[in-house]
Amino acid sequence: MWQVDPTSLRLFIAVCEEGTIARASEREFIAPSAVSKRIADIEDGFHTPLLIRSQRGVTPTPAGEALLRHARQIMRDIERLHAELGEYADGVRGHVRMLANVSSMVEFLPEELTSFLQQNPGIQVDLEERISPDVVRSVSEGNADLGICRSYVATGDLETIPYRADHLAVVVNADHPLAASHKLCFEDTLDYDQLGLSSTASLHTLMTRLAAEKGRSLRIRTHVSTIDGAYRLIQAGLGLAILPIEAVGRYAEMYGLRVIPLRDAWATGQFVICVRNANSLSLAARKLLDHLLARVPTPSSPTPSLP
Repeated sequence: MWQVDPTSLRLFIAVCEEGTIARASEREFIAPSAVSKRIADIEDGFHTPLLIRSQRGVTPTPAGEALLRHARQIMRDIERLHAELGEYADGVRGHVRMLANVSSMVEFLPEELTSFLQQNPGIQVDLEERISPDVVRSVSEGNADLGICRSYVATGDLETIPYRADHLAVVVNADHPLAASHKLCFEDTLDYDQLGLSSTASLHTLMTRLAAEKGRSLRIRTHVSTIDGAYRLIQAGLGLAILPIEAVGRYAEMYGLRVIPLRDAWATGQFVICVRNANSLSLAARKLLDHLLARVPTPSSPTPSLP
């Protein structure tokens, strides 16, 4: 059985990405014959061909595709190992890469992360905002340790841990025909112009499907890239938006908006924390995960007040 060799894995990745051994050898500054020998050694070790060779170049076999996937992950892990140990030498006692959807960034993560870093000054946390599907993709590919997304987003083989409750509401300005309502169904909103918010793309996909099931479609008046921009457009009367109650918070009063809870069952959901394997998290990532879960409000905690 072939013994894992990072140099050979790096060369195999280069060959697959470049499509020829010649270009891979130029990229890696090594003789083509040496690259060919490394690939042949891997094939001999696994007793299976990894590349389909032709006059036009090479393409991976199914076994080669499997090796390529694992090789990329191994090389990422090696890079992380060097980076993490280097940080220890610099006095940092851990490094966590975390991605979160926009709602969690607006609602609660700043406070949670601040308290964690105050308690763990030696741990570095890199936090980036992504839409929920991109959070899942990055965690799946090993580019992030932890991810926060909504429970209705498909997470594939990732492990998911229930996190915080998520309540959706209709947000309108004070002059909107729905402003006097106390509770609404999603179907009640379909007769009115809505704002498309790119940061809630997965929610938009869900609402489009639900509208289609009723033989309707969303009346998207305009698209906006940020929640703050959405508040301004709602205030100006350009349409309504369906957003998490917790994300609106103090902004409703600031912009003079009405927040009306949706009473559809699907409108009360949950954020989840997704990981590839909770048991293989670094100590720093595990500490952050435990910190987030320990600070989840109890079911008896009051729901956010509405204007």
